[in-house]
Amino acid sequence: MSELAIDRRWWKEAVVYQIYPRSFNDSDGDGVGDLRGITEKVDYLEELGIDAVWLTPVYASPGADNGYDVSDYREIDPELGTTADWEALRDALHDRDIGLIMDLVVNHTSDEHAWFERSRAGDPAYEDFYWWREGTDAEAVPWNGVDGEGPAGEAPPNGWRSIFRGPAWAYEEGREAWYLHLFDRKQPDLNWRNPQVREAVYEMMEWWFDRGTDGFRLDAIAHLGKVEGLPTDPEEPLNGTMAYTGNQPAVHEYLTEMRERVLSPGLLTVGEVGTPTVPIEDARTYLDSDRDGLSMLVHFEHMRLDHGERAWELRKWTLPELKTVVDRWAALASGGEWVAQYLSNHDQPRHVSRFGSESYRRASAKLLGTLLHTLPGTPFVYQGEELGLENYPWGSLEEFRDAATTNPIERAIEAGEIDSFEAIREGAAARSRDNARTPMRWNGSANAGFTEGEPWIAPHPEGEAIDVASARENPDSVWHYYRKLIALRSDEDLSDVIVYADYEQLTPEHGSLWAYTRTLGEECLLVALNFADEPTAVSLPAEAIDGSATLSLVLANYDPPAATTGVALRDDTLRPWEARIYRVDGE
Repeated sequence: MSELAIDRRWWKEAVVYQIYPRSFNDSDGDGVGDLRGITEKVDYLEELGIDAVWLTPVYASPGADNGYDVSDYREIDPELGTTADWEALRDALHDRDIGLIMDLVVNHTSDEHAWFERSRAGDPAYEDFYWWREGTDAEAVPWNGVDGEGPAGEAPPNGWRSIFRGPAWAYEEGREAWYLHLFDRKQPDLNWRNPQVREAVYEMMEWWFDRGTDGFRLDAIAHLGKVEGLPTDPEEPLNGTMAYTGNQPAVHEYLTEMRERVLSPGLLTVGEVGTPTVPIEDARTYLDSDRDGLSMLVHFEHMRLDHGERAWELRKWTLPELKTVVDRWAALASGGEWVAQYLSNHDQPRHVSRFGSESYRRASAKLLGTLLHTLPGTPFVYQGEELGLENYPWGSLEEFRDAATTNPIERAIEAGEIDSFEAIREGAAARSRDNARTPMRWNGSANAGFTEGEPWIAPHPEGEAIDVASARENPDSVWHYYRKLIALRSDEDLSDVIVYADYEQLTPEHGSLWAYTRTLGEECLLVALNFADEPTAVSLPAEAIDGSATLSLVLANYDPPAATTGVALRDDTLRPWEARIYRVDGE
């Protein structure tokens, strides 16, 4: 990408900080984080250097899926605060030039939303707001009797499986019909084929934009379209959900209409298109300014590398596999389209436990941060990531709060597929979304300074001082290193090459060394990372770096760092989980 071709956008140059409000900071001692608690920490966010905050849902919700089951899009969940609290947070962020991104959950609502209540009551204005179908013969779909639902001898309309396991259909006695729910049974899917549904969503989006929202992260957006006829998959009669509801052509029709109806170029729109894996050609359609016009995409491909077939099963991933995925999406960003880069979020375990090393926690956390902030795309930092937090040491099923963890395990125990939680504890503990939802660690006091009450979920009992107060006092902390990484995007000399440069992989097949360049015109950065608990000799292709070039160290995660100038990296060795960023200068 030449300098003349740079398409400058504020959200490309930004660092986005994701906040899970329930676990960030509790202002009133009820054990649940809230909007006032976030406002109390706005100076912390400014000190870290971030440019925008993404809030996971704060709308009114019964809480069946931690806020992703919305009962009223225009009201704030009373547990999290009030509309006035949201406005105070918006103003505090905007006063510091920090944008506010809301989570838009419109694939489904709560079953307690007024739309659904009127739909199941048969109100003509709302009867087609959701996917209602009659049941089918039990012999056609062989899971009659699941959860004891449905009239005798009747099975769900098709064999689609919920992403949370079990049938993707629930029976509603009042309407004598089944409704579709790709997620929890308390999250009925909206029928986007109905233009009245789309209009209601657009009006709600405009309502939030009018109140100062700077953008939306579009949750589960790839599921808006469903295949005509809602057929059972003949090859997988008790699945088929992804084949028939993920990334369907109708999604692009809806998003194009949304862009024309409510979106403007200055707003940030982040499309979550993780299920199933989205082909790059389709990704370009999501991002095409003349089609869907999304700002950037969130994909899940690298998040599935360690997944086995069951919710608690793990597979061993390799570094070349991770590189292959990252390289494919980095090429998209290098071509001008944009991606959200992330290694952890509210739906994933902690990245140090997953991709790093608990034996080298601090070094590997810094290395992973280096990767995140030097890849093409916009880095998304999840709360606590800047401290190097690890997974929680789960001991029993009762400790979990997340339905996506507990539901499959409870079903498997009931079906006799496993004897107990202990039989699969290691895998379930490693994969649970609750790892990311334990409270933010502000200091070393009781409950990590998160609350003066009883926390809704226990904080991580860190063995060493891993909290904001301790990190501030330690110049070698992960937190201070993250501040340096974030500052690179606004550095006068480095910002363009960090943000807009092309990406080239140098070590695609190496099992522990990851080296790549970022090049923009005459500017070039070289990044070298050692993903191992042992030293790794640097082995770069002879043509990778001009032999006459001088390497000047920009940033490294070891103290003391490597030699800072005149380095011949090709003859060097990286220490365990060492990360270096070099500026490459020609003759």
